[in-house]
Amino acid sequence: MESTDLFASSAFRQYGGTLYRFLLRRVRRPADADDLAQEVFMRLLRVSKKERVANPLAYLYGIATHVVHEFRLHEAQCRVSYDSAAVERATEHPIETSQNDLPDRLHLQLQLERALLRLPPGQRAVLLLVKRDGLSHEEAAKVAGLTVQTVEKYVVNAKARIKMEWDT
Repeated sequence: MESTDLFASSAFRQYGGTLYRFLLRRVRRPADADDLAQEVFMRLLRVSKKERVANPLAYLYGIATHVVHEFRLHEAQCRVSYDSAAVERATEHPIETSQNDLPDRLHLQLQLERALLRLPPGQRAVLLLVKRDGLSHEEAAKVAGLTVQTVEKYVVNAKARIKMEWDT
């Protein structure tokens, strides 16, 4: 057995349970946690310079964090059906609501509120300053006490997260 295999095997014996619990708290389904733990240790097997790993548990958590992030992105892509142009039109140019489209507008509003509540507070605040209040990125940066670049990043990230959350 190669030394990398011994390194991974030792890490699995010593930290397997801890890693599994870490993953389970993030994905909630035991089968997914099992799959992700296997992926983490597969990636650990591919480490070519194991001697550079000073803290194996921290290294495993780092790999696990990336694996969970990739898992969530994949899950979101599999269930998202989102028409960004329609949402952009609806938020930029609201139209008068007739009695016939009231249920659709209410459903859209509920979806938007739910998606906004899932945003991190900073992203939500910046997005509302820009989209709801009509502030420029520069004005929003001053109000929020952030740099213009951070405001731009928050707006882009918030829109992307809303797109991923749209159909949940």
